[in-house]
Amino acid sequence: MGEEIHSSQFFEQDFVHFKQVLTTETARLKQYFETGCFDPQGGVAGFELETWLIDDQYRPVSMNDEFLRLFDDPLASPELASFNVEVNGTPRKLSGHVFSAMHNELSETWRRCQQTAAELGVQIMMTGILPTVENGDLTLANMSKMERYRALNREVLRLRQGKAILLDISGREHLKLTHQDVMLESATTSFQIHLQLKPSESVRLFNASTVLSAPLVALSANSPYLFGKDLWDETRIPLFEQAVAVGGYDGAQFGPIRRVSFGSGYVRHSLYECFEENLQHYPVLLPVALDKSHGPFAHLRLHNGTIWRWNRPLVGFDVQGQPHLRLEQRVVPAGPTVIDEIANAAFFYGAVVELAEHALPIESQLEFDRARDNFYNAARLGLRAVASWVDDKQLPIRELILKQLLPMARQGLERLGVASADSEQYLGIIRERVESNANGANWQRAYVAKHGHDMTALAAAYFERQQSGEPVHLWTV
Repeated sequence: MGEEIHSSQFFEQDFVHFKQVLTTETARLKQYFETGCFDPQGGVAGFELETWLIDDQYRPVSMNDEFLRLFDDPLASPELASFNVEVNGTPRKLSGHVFSAMHNELSETWRRCQQTAAELGVQIMMTGILPTVENGDLTLANMSKMERYRALNREVLRLRQGKAILLDISGREHLKLTHQDVMLESATTSFQIHLQLKPSESVRLFNASTVLSAPLVALSANSPYLFGKDLWDETRIPLFEQAVAVGGYDGAQFGPIRRVSFGSGYVRHSLYECFEENLQHYPVLLPVALDKSHGPFAHLRLHNGTIWRWNRPLVGFDVQGQPHLRLEQRVVPAGPTVIDEIANAAFFYGAVVELAEHALPIESQLEFDRARDNFYNAARLGLRAVASWVDDKQLPIRELILKQLLPMARQGLERLGVASADSEQYLGIIRERVESNANGANWQRAYVAKHGHDMTALAAAYFERQQSGEPVHLWTV
């Protein structure tokens, strides 16, 4: 989904041709898995951060074209809405002082983002959902000026047979409305964590990442409000799922298969199963004419980019053309601060590596349905959630994190060769946040409880504290 396309107009023969090439590429990918063509090295970390451009009233402002021209960095790109910008981190080996390096890089990138925004007379902010965003902001007039996004909107509505998108979220309050395009998706901004996988460990790591989605979303939740309504701790989850509510083929268009989902089950033998499922169960959304200049598996990769599992497998290529496998952990919202985001990443990398190393696979101890229920409960309730765990235990998610997963994360980082100073600093932030029952969602609700239901005041106070760079558990109310 990252590259621009030349036309957003498609014809029946475009879909037929794309599906033919996609079928061929999927068969070739199967051979890659069977013959061991992927880079045997793993343990490379990366991230993507989605952000908001805002005016002096903390309202979204559509200036990403101007921002990106002035910022002038290939690691920055537009998002669906013209008030969103994405910045990427440099891939780094998970060893030594990797998190200090990630922290320093993102801090410098963020400083440059702020400087660029200031030169344009605006500001930039990272949060899961901007408290001041209104339904009227999420229109095609505020879509980024790129053909791929207009094509995405047109094809989603075509698959929905023109049926309006229904948003229906029940949380602390209830929000129900209809929307005529995919722009609801642009209200969801995230901090996506990437991990290059050693092929021999990829199944265990992918399944461990799936299980860890629940505690990860609970400790990082930062999206309690949408259009002034108090909903889930991480309202981003149901919002994204409903914003692109398109299912599978024909009669399954509105059935259980969804393009944004937790997935259909654990991986059993290889990540190829996900790409096979992509081919068999998801109609082509963007039948773009691609050639060799787009690189190997261009059709397969584009198709995979239109299926948004919360844990998504990726096929990538290095500068020498060597293929590799990655997972993209998508459940973490943007914000509250750079150090919070790096701490979230440190927790995830350590815990996922250690969980995948256990003698008994976690997928054999915790049914997929329970892992999925854990995830949605954690997205809804945050640190108040109770999780199903191994041996049929029901544990408060804070207890699960503090007593089991944090020690596991520390062991995992040690196993990776991460410097103890980095491990202690960033995992220490997770420990302090969970012990004090602090995340972005809880801070936002506490602020509203004390100061009143004023989303502009909330955004202003949040922005002020974000500028300090202090982790959210140190923020005052």
